[in-house]
Amino acid sequence: MDKKDFKIDDWVIAGRSFQSRLLVGTGKYKDFNETKMAIDQSGAQIVTVAIRRTNIGQDKNEPSLLDVLAPDKYTYLPNTAGCYSADDAIRTLRLARELLDGHNLVKLEVLGDPKTLYPNVIETVKAAEILIQEGFDVMVYTSDDPIIAKQLEEVGCCAIMPLASLIGSGMGILNPWNLEIIIDTIKVPVIVDAGVGTASDAAVAMELGCDGVLMNTAIATAQDPILMASAMKKSIEAGREAFLAGRMAKKLYSASPSSPTTGLINK
Repeated sequence: MDKKDFKIDDWVIAGRSFQSRLLVGTGKYKDFNETKMAIDQSGAQIVTVAIRRTNIGQDKNEPSLLDVLAPDKYTYLPNTAGCYSADDAIRTLRLARELLDGHNLVKLEVLGDPKTLYPNVIETVKAAEILIQEGFDVMVYTSDDPIIAKQLEEVGCCAIMPLASLIGSGMGILNPWNLEIIIDTIKVPVIVDAGVGTASDAAVAMELGCDGVLMNTAIATAQDPILMASAMKKSIEAGREAFLAGRMAKKLYSASPSSPTTGLINK
């Protein structure tokens, strides 16, 4: 795609085309109504749901997220939040596929410890290999290690999702250089996952060249989640356009006036 073509900027994950580059979670809202209003405002097309924490049909006696966010309008991305081993993650996503009538697009995350929620990359790679063999399209949460990111691509993951900082921390992008290496190395979509705190963090991720950003806490725990969802939508779009436009070069001690210095009176 020509970098100047701003109107046609769809992107593809596992053969599916999307317009919005903002992916959003469905947890931590005060109720399903607030969830729906925020996600509608975000413009997101992909919504991720923690199978272990959210009802999507497991409990017939409780309200289901499927009744609030229609599967024919949103692409569901079941995730393995709360899983600390490859076996737990695999079992959880098998259940998700059954609940969602054969749905194969999933988000894999295998955590290392409950305090930091940092990914256990050894168990992540193990789970990814098995899930891909079983026909899942695996989008994978991982560290910002370029070597691990490349390994996950090589085993067949359809999107690599490195953290910007710890899940729920709101610390923003702490290591942009590693993200740039991953973006330059990986051919499948690269989506920042975890650590975004506000709109400027999302814009920076997009300006670096990420294909998208996934967030939950930054929207759901904002003082006004609906307004923050709107801000995030705009920041994703602005960051993407800035990346496509190509920023000016940085020049140390090379100031250049915005107005011409020739052809002036008395010159």
